[in-house]
Amino acid sequence: MQFRYKYYGESTVDDRATEQAFSLAPDTLRPPTHFEGVLRRDSHAHLVFREALSALHSVVVSDLRVRGRDPAAYQAWLQANEAQLLASFMARAQSLKAQAADIRAELSQLRDRKAALLAPFFKARKRYFDWLYQANRDAWFVLDPVITVHPERLLFEAFSQDESSYCAVSIRHDVFDRVGEMACGTTNIDYSASLFEQFQKIRDYKATRFAVDPSGFTVRTADDPAFREEKIDLPDSWVRGFLQVSSAMTLPATVLELHPMDLHNLCSLLRQRKERAGPRSLRFELAPGQPARMVLEPWNIELTARRSAIVGAPLSEPRSVRLWGRRRLLTLERLIALATRVRVHLLGSGMPSFWVVEMGDVTVTLGLSGWTANDWSAAGRFDLLQARHEVSEPAKLAVAQALQSCWLATPAELAQRTGLAQADVDAAMTLWVQAGRAIFDLPTGRYAWRELAREPLPLETLRFASPEEAAALALVHARGVRLGGLRREGARTLIEGTVKERDRAFTPRLTLNADQQLQDAQCSCNFYSQNKLRRGPCAHMLALRQLAQPRLDDNADRGA
Repeated sequence: MQFRYKYYGESTVDDRATEQAFSLAPDTLRPPTHFEGVLRRDSHAHLVFREALSALHSVVVSDLRVRGRDPAAYQAWLQANEAQLLASFMARAQSLKAQAADIRAELSQLRDRKAALLAPFFKARKRYFDWLYQANRDAWFVLDPVITVHPERLLFEAFSQDESSYCAVSIRHDVFDRVGEMACGTTNIDYSASLFEQFQKIRDYKATRFAVDPSGFTVRTADDPAFREEKIDLPDSWVRGFLQVSSAMTLPATVLELHPMDLHNLCSLLRQRKERAGPRSLRFELAPGQPARMVLEPWNIELTARRSAIVGAPLSEPRSVRLWGRRRLLTLERLIALATRVRVHLLGSGMPSFWVVEMGDVTVTLGLSGWTANDWSAAGRFDLLQARHEVSEPAKLAVAQALQSCWLATPAELAQRTGLAQADVDAAMTLWVQAGRAIFDLPTGRYAWRELAREPLPLETLRFASPEEAAALALVHARGVRLGGLRREGARTLIEGTVKERDRAFTPRLTLNADQQLQDAQCSCNFYSQNKLRRGPCAHMLALRQLAQPRLDDNADRGA
């Protein structure tokens, strides 16, 4: 998928003894979006602003994929020459042993002079790699960060190179003394390594001016040589991962509030130790009325978060949640000293987690996939866990227009503005989130209008890329799905049935919450036995859900 950008000039920094001015060049192909303000000097705004953007940068350049050498070419060469090499070696074995003894003696003499002989080489090699580190660092930025100007805040978003981590930095306008005009919208900004290094020079004794420069939108001719076009060909997985993050944010989760020192203790232990064997998980032990316990495996070191608390409905029974890829949490180390509150949104064992660090008017949200190798796009299909409630096209447009008019709103506020039922609003917002036009803001529990791309995304290749959903639709069309039972138990809905595929019959069971979101499920198929819900529901669960959806809608209309 190709993204095209057109910048007028480049992002610049004017660094003086008493003032530092950042001017970010926005994408002129998008609707005009601009903002200008000066960081306030009566608080820690400078420090918080710098550290939050540093955390964003750490996610942008993060790539924890293991890259091994490809042995295919060597194995092919070895297979073709193995017999000849072995015969040659056997014929020369005695002479080679004598030569090896002479060489060992010579190497013993050279070892004494190694430091003097190789010192110039090591120095030259270090200079070369220092130059290479600086010269090629711009290539780390896969895509210029997305920035959204809302009436209340600025929102920066970025995705890691390995597609396993997501970071959002929300900065309220109260951090700035506003100057100039503001135009709300979403755009990409021209961002580079040198610009990041200038962010590291922000100090409270300097006046720091920050601007998303509107000058590029006032230029009347596109023939101006200052215009610079960029075309980036991104894989569909990058865009699909961004959409899966947004879908996962809306799923029901257990929210645990931690003290910043709990996060410090966790990061400190990870710095002190290195895993030599598995399991390498972080286990949360949660019990009603008890402080949360965090267990680091394989050492089984237990940290008791005595000031922790469950946010929302209390737990009815003990629960254990295991997370992998825990070293990605070190991204948040720089924020601990400034944090006022840390909230962890736990979706389940092996499922994604969201770590929200609040620092007054600045909030950093770090979204982690189930484990480092389990990137957001390839293995997480969290849009399939959402309610499959049908909503009309006029209703979808009405919800979008209502959100665009206010930029940020809760589902209840959108229902009041549009006069639609809450279920219709939730279903419409689910579709807009999956289309990349909106995002759910975890810290505030509100939807925000944010267009990921300038043009509509090709949902036929992004949203429906799941083979499980395609297989489910084929099972329904083949009439291989039978609905066994559908009953209510309090706020939950239990669905049972059978699905025939080829010569086998499977028995999926679904549990939906009050918002018709998939809360739990089981199936007798191999896909569920291996993955549970970590890779989304299996085709049999989806097929049963599609068949039961009309009855669910009828029950909702009758208030049953």
